[in-house]
Amino acid sequence: MSASTGAAASWRERGTGASVLVAGISSAFGVLILTGVGYLTAIISADPTVGDVRAVRYTLSILGTVILGVSVFVAAVVTANTFATIVAGRTRQIALMRLIGSSARTERRRVAGRGLAVGAVGAAAGLVAGIGLSYVLVAVLRGYLSPEAVSGVTYRVLQPSLLLPAGVVVLTTWAAAWVGSRRVLTVTPLQALASSTDRTTADVRHPVRTVISFVAIGIGAALLAAGIVVGLADPGGMVVAFSGGVVSFTGIVVGSVVLMPPVLRLTGRAFGSGVTARMAAQNALRYPERSARMTIGVVIGVTLVTLLAVASESTKAVLASASGGTLDPALDEAMNVTSAIMMSLVGVSAVIAAVGLVDLLTIGIVQRRRELGLLRSLGLSRPQANRMVLLEATHVAFTAVVVGVLLGIGYGWAAAQSMLGSVVGANVEEGHTLVLPAVPWLTVAVIAAAAAVLTLAAAAVPSRLATRVSPVEALAAT
Repeated sequence: MSASTGAAASWRERGTGASVLVAGISSAFGVLILTGVGYLTAIISADPTVGDVRAVRYTLSILGTVILGVSVFVAAVVTANTFATIVAGRTRQIALMRLIGSSARTERRRVAGRGLAVGAVGAAAGLVAGIGLSYVLVAVLRGYLSPEAVSGVTYRVLQPSLLLPAGVVVLTTWAAAWVGSRRVLTVTPLQALASSTDRTTADVRHPVRTVISFVAIGIGAALLAAGIVVGLADPGGMVVAFSGGVVSFTGIVVGSVVLMPPVLRLTGRAFGSGVTARMAAQNALRYPERSARMTIGVVIGVTLVTLLAVASESTKAVLASASGGTLDPALDEAMNVTSAIMMSLVGVSAVIAAVGLVDLLTIGIVQRRRELGLLRSLGLSRPQANRMVLLEATHVAFTAVVVGVLLGIGYGWAAAQSMLGSVVGANVEEGHTLVLPAVPWLTVAVIAAAAAVLTLAAAAVPSRLATRVSPVEALAAT
């Protein structure tokens, strides 16, 4: 095979298009964040009534950086999972290359190089799209804000700083591909005789990762509790709680391959005891790595959106408790608007996670052609194959939503309580305010409904692929 033919085949391989899309969304979103922050800063700077402009500019910059960092982090997780799944499906091809003399490091560099190319293409496309959308954003903001606020304000969209998100996306995509390709180092030439598939539960042993995961979760939980306690006396408890949230959630992400299968086993019972339902549930349990990759991206997105909703609602509950049980209507409206804007921005990470779920489901069906062919030859009908894939996607999405909502409630309440627990009100005798988590159930219901739509959209292409599998062709495929 020539180099040009190999490169063309590499770009046609499933997973590449979705990875480019993820990189493009992240890059475009970064450009929009920089434009929005820059334009709002220009408006504030032109307002003579604003006191400390530098403090406002600094606050907006930090906020934009955090939101952009969240989306880039989710994109990196999705990309790493995509490349890990691709490598798992190409184990036999990689082993053949090892058999004819290629080293494991050479093969890994090849996969990582593909990640670099994917990141560059996606980031460039996202940069162009982001610049175009930035002009639209400035026009919308100019029309939405009062004429007095934007009078005399000039802002140039094209700025060298817009290249920064694209550069960050390229580097993170390359790093994610490098991390996702680590399994290449364990592929031996003898595996050229075996099939290409994800490792089963019996093959997955990550003692070091498991220890790191549980230690991080334990330390993070302790910091969260300490932040809440400190927050009853000082708002600085928010810093402690934030550190605890980052550490504990990192532990959950790292240990997802160990933590998610038991949860999937528990939620799998909700889908009935029929043959198709049992097969769908077992598919999620037999390959914990694949299931964890599909689940964790959605968990991150749902957790972030729920966190903001619960943090906003709990903040209002703390302030209401400290002020005698009622909250000023103007403050309530302002907080609702701010929360809606923040959830919309963070919702981009959920979109990225959705792209990852569709991609991983599709790759999984392509890599399971022999398995599906065997099931078809044993009597599984096309409607049953379609239903099995749909139930598998529903199972993963349902589990991810449940876990994400629970984590979001805990993290959101801890954030509000650690930041405002020291608020003193006339009805608070002990000098601090402690409230139960306030959950906006309507918002949670909307998140669940969005997840249902996501499931149907994610399973549409994979289910069609599953029903097209011919038993003879699939069993004859190598």
